Amino acid sequence: MLETLIRSKTRLNLLLRFFLNPGSSAYLRELSKEFGTSTNSVRIELNRFEKAGLIRSSKIGNKKIYSVNTLSALYPEMQKMALNHFGIDKIVDRVIKKLGNVEAVYLTGELAKGLDHPVADITLVGKDIDQEYLARLTGKAQKELGKHIRTLVYNSDEDYDLESPNLLIYGK
Repeated sequence: MLETLIRSKTRLNLLLRFFLNPGSSAYLRELSKEFGTSTNSVRIELNRFEKAGLIRSSKIGNKKIYSVNTLSALYPEMQKMALNHFGIDKIVDRVIKKLGNVEAVYLTGELAKGLDHPVADITLVGKDIDQEYLARLTGKAQKELGKHIRTLVYNSDEDYDLESPNLLIYGK
């Protein structure tokens, strides 16, 4: 859906990259290589985002590092838009209640980096999560999203190590 509203592929990639993974930062050449586009087109869009106050920059040595401005008034809405782009928020809201005692759901892997990818990695943390029901839901969600979904479940009473980067999409 966002592709119809945001005609610039570079702009859309930057939006997803920064707002799906707000803890990340990157420099111009890194983003250019990641998106497979020219540094000039990335620079133009970065300047627009920075002028709008959506991202901020800092200098480290001779590199200008960009990161999302989480203090921006538009930050929460932009992050919701990025999540809505993949449809993950709808699926999570619909199924969480029936899975058991789910305390948190994280998006990990390439999508958490803000990169469009055919695989959605989702990690659930909780107690008594119904694995059978989760498997059925995953099959339905894959058809709806058009992405392969890999799930990982951790019991909240046990020690667990989340893949990095990760994006909390439900819980605390």
